[in-house]
Amino acid sequence: MNIKLTNVIAPSFYEVHHAIRNKQYGHYWLKGGRGSTKSSFVSVEIIMGMMSDPDANAVILRKVKETLRESVYEQMLWAIDKLNVSHLWHASLNPLSITYKPTGQKIIFKGADKPKKVKSSKFRRGYAKFIWYEEVDEFHNMQEIRTINQSLVRGGPDIQVFYTYNPPQSQNNWVNTEVEQQKFRQDTLVHSSDYRSVPKEWLGEQFINDAEHLKKSNPKKYEHEYLGIVTGTGAEVFTNITQRRITDDEIARFDKIRRGLDFGFAADPLHYTENYYDKARGRLFIFVEIHQAGLKNKEAVDKIKMFNPMNDWITGDSAEPRTIAEFNDLGLRIRGAKKGPGSVEHGIKWLQDLNEIIIDPERCPNTAREFTQYEIERDINGNLKGTYPDKDNHSIDATRYSLEDEMRGKAKIKTFKGSL
Repeated sequence: MNIKLTNVIAPSFYEVHHAIRNKQYGHYWLKGGRGSTKSSFVSVEIIMGMMSDPDANAVILRKVKETLRESVYEQMLWAIDKLNVSHLWHASLNPLSITYKPTGQKIIFKGADKPKKVKSSKFRRGYAKFIWYEEVDEFHNMQEIRTINQSLVRGGPDIQVFYTYNPPQSQNNWVNTEVEQQKFRQDTLVHSSDYRSVPKEWLGEQFINDAEHLKKSNPKKYEHEYLGIVTGTGAEVFTNITQRRITDDEIARFDKIRRGLDFGFAADPLHYTENYYDKARGRLFIFVEIHQAGLKNKEAVDKIKMFNPMNDWITGDSAEPRTIAEFNDLGLRIRGAKKGPGSVEHGIKWLQDLNEIIIDPERCPNTAREFTQYEIERDINGNLKGTYPDKDNHSIDATRYSLEDEMRGKAKIKTFKGSL
């Protein structure tokens, strides 16, 4: 294989290439806009990786089986040609696979229309060292990916899983939310790329002209399609969210912890939150959650006391006076939130007006999910409705309750007259 890698790998991927060669990570989330060459990069890496390890095989997946042949199958054949090793590989259409002739190693292609039916593949030699999810945003959620990985990621060392995608427009899309959490895993690399680092001769003059035209005519669409930037749909309720690790040292300096509780039902989760409001800077730090359905009252109280050993006051949903009484009887100091007309809208608006809502996605994954995915619904004509949806908002409600004193203090200046 006498080929200069700089002729097939764009400069933005050089560091990723070295990380793969040095086995630094097990998971690579590669996001980018049109022409970023992320798929070309992965295909080259898989071919080179298999040819250098006689036990390495590859499984390449897309959500819909019918899309495999015209996309990833052709992409792998492109990589083989670019590396000048076509004489060493045999391509088959039935079944869809590519075989490395010297050893019998295989690249197999799978549709994941039914993730639970994607089974581990048996290879004549070795194991599935390389797994590639192309257009991972086509999958419905991360649970589908986990289900498949549990079947495929087994049987050998240094398994490397690639996830390639163009970021969906909405920050609330599951893959955009998931990647924010993946950044905190030590075994994971999240990488962004776009066409601007790719040699122009690879893309062609027409591609560059189209990109530049869109940049001038519709800058926001250009940012999303060509730069891979999450520009939003306009339906997001909270645009002031920051997901990052909140350190123990930071928490130790928080001088007034606020606590809120949204009660759950049989299918609905109970949600308990602890947060700190930095009034001077307009910042809210959320760093504790209990989010669980089916908890009995005694179990819930015991869990809450683990985070609140001094039994400081908690503000809960006043629509549940009997549950509040039972929690008090079990030794928890809890009072009902002072609700009133317009309290939900006012509370959400108050949270929207904060300079920043900082959520620790490791400590509070459900809080991060609900806040980032909370969107105003649309009617049948695609127009935004004028109300906030009352679903998947347990952490938001609990947060509103915990901060009612601050919200009511601000509201007295206006029209809410002490109501939350």
